[in-house]
Amino acid sequence: MRIGEIYDLLNEISPFELQEGWDNGGLLLGERSQEVSRVVLSVDIDEAMIDEAEGDTLFVLHHPLIFSGLKRLVWSEYPAVLLKKLIRKNQALIAMHTNFDVTHLNRYVFTEVLGFEGAECEGFVCYAEGDWEAEALLAQVKERLGLPTMRVVGEKARIERVAMTTGSGASLMDGVRADLFLTGDIKFHDAMKAQATGPMLADIGHFESEKFFPQALSPHLKNLPIPVIIAQSKNPFRYI
Repeated sequence: MRIGEIYDLLNEISPFELQEGWDNGGLLLGERSQEVSRVVLSVDIDEAMIDEAEGDTLFVLHHPLIFSGLKRLVWSEYPAVLLKKLIRKNQALIAMHTNFDVTHLNRYVFTEVLGFEGAECEGFVCYAEGDWEAEALLAQVKERLGLPTMRVVGEKARIERVAMTTGSGASLMDGVRADLFLTGDIKFHDAMKAQATGPMLADIGHFESEKFFPQALSPHLKNLPIPVIIAQSKNPFRYI
């Protein structure tokens, strides 16, 4: 199957034009006329994944391997060390990042993984209303995401409105209208700000909240005439 055919399908599922201006989704390695024999879905890519995959594989990733402008390709440096392996095996890359966050991933994690019903999504933020005991709700979120620990800012007895953004969403905090905001990569000064003026915050991890990208995308590719494989990337962090 040609990459261009797959790209066009992905663009129908989640238009690349919806990505943020700073993002770098789309076809990052390969060409539209290139033939591929399988598709591998993953949040990120590493050397082991490239080595295990056959040649003529198209990787569809959540995070762009090439993010900012490349000024040099030194094979011992990142991301060149991975690009070299991909090129040698005639493998290709497409990234679906902020466009897929907006159209699919945030809603999928909020409803299918965390189990919030009646979700409303505004841009990158999903909302649900209800009546939850705060500690029980946080324990449920922690369990469903497989979090070994959870950093929490602020304290409330009950939650009536919860908001969530997968990945790194603390910069959206000023526009969030909720008792509890779930997101990842919460920085110290974000925490200080929330403690003074904002909602209760819970850090649900960048990787842990986005690791469901393959599961969210794969049902939309079930009719492809080539295999679609889920290859879950590894969290670069370990907890001790």
